[in-house]
Amino acid sequence: MAIGAFIHAGRSLDAAVDRVRRADELGYESVYVTHIAARDSLTLLARHATATERVRLGTGVLPIFSRTPAATAQTAATIDEISGGRMVLGLGVSHQAIVEDWYAAKITKPVQQMREYVAIVRAILRGKTPPEGEFFRSRFAFLGYTPRPDLPIYVAALSPKMLRLAGEIADGVMLWLCNPDYIRETVIPAVAEGRKRVGKELAGFDVVAAVPVAVADDIEAARNAFRRDLIPYASRPFYRRMLTNSGFGDDLAAFDEGMASGDTERAMAGLSDELLASLAGIGTPEDVRAKVAEYQTAGATLPCIGGIPGQGFDEALAAVAELIESATAG
Repeated sequence: MAIGAFIHAGRSLDAAVDRVRRADELGYESVYVTHIAARDSLTLLARHATATERVRLGTGVLPIFSRTPAATAQTAATIDEISGGRMVLGLGVSHQAIVEDWYAAKITKPVQQMREYVAIVRAILRGKTPPEGEFFRSRFAFLGYTPRPDLPIYVAALSPKMLRLAGEIADGVMLWLCNPDYIRETVIPAVAEGRKRVGKELAGFDVVAAVPVAVADDIEAARNAFRRDLIPYASRPFYRRMLTNSGFGDDLAAFDEGMASGDTERAMAGLSDELLASLAGIGTPEDVRAKVAEYQTAGATLPCIGGIPGQGFDEALAAVAELIESATAG
């Protein structure tokens, strides 16, 4: 059973490096780092590459507006070389507010913008002339250096349109807050349609699904920590549409009422236990392992556990490693 992990750097870089090293030793297939308002994700991967031997290392995900396609191709190829061919480039369009406030850019045609960006990165990695698009263009070419031409590129997606694009142009799709039902009923059919458009089968395509987990004795405290972590996502259009399509429109309505009144606790309470349970594995080690298996059964080829702030992620890392060990032994 292939299982990965999203590992955030948090306050301590050394602690994060130790955690990634432990994931490598425990047999995790891959480790992904997020690109948030803290340390640069690609630079972090270079550090993790020097501390690990086997585990694949990826961005989960790098916003395409944070770097030009040429800069991304060059940096990803360099990390791939440092790591001995273990780099996975996860790309996403991010969200309008972040793109405007952080990168002074705009998401206007997200599917087209992603298509152009990936096409240029792939062309550069393969030593071909990059195509010119409406939003992105580059004349960059490597000189005296040949990168791995088939460096894997994954696309973050939530909507059917972006999911189809991922199936069409990428080597995998990256999912966040997509519960098993959504994966089964929306993700897999849309990705398969994209693959069919280019004459490819679904087999061999990676479906990377984040699985929030916590080994916790105080279940309610862990749930509330997860509720608080969901606040920014419940406020962003891409996630709201996906959660509404997943049957949680009433949760979002209750959340909105709380936020409109300025009562964050009330807003959090609007996010039901049912919503939390559909997404996360919280409780005993057995509960965590069962949730990971549920994602895999739904079609995730690579369920990747992720922590809930302040909750038992190290314990979950060890608990899920038992699934890896048993699959290897079998």
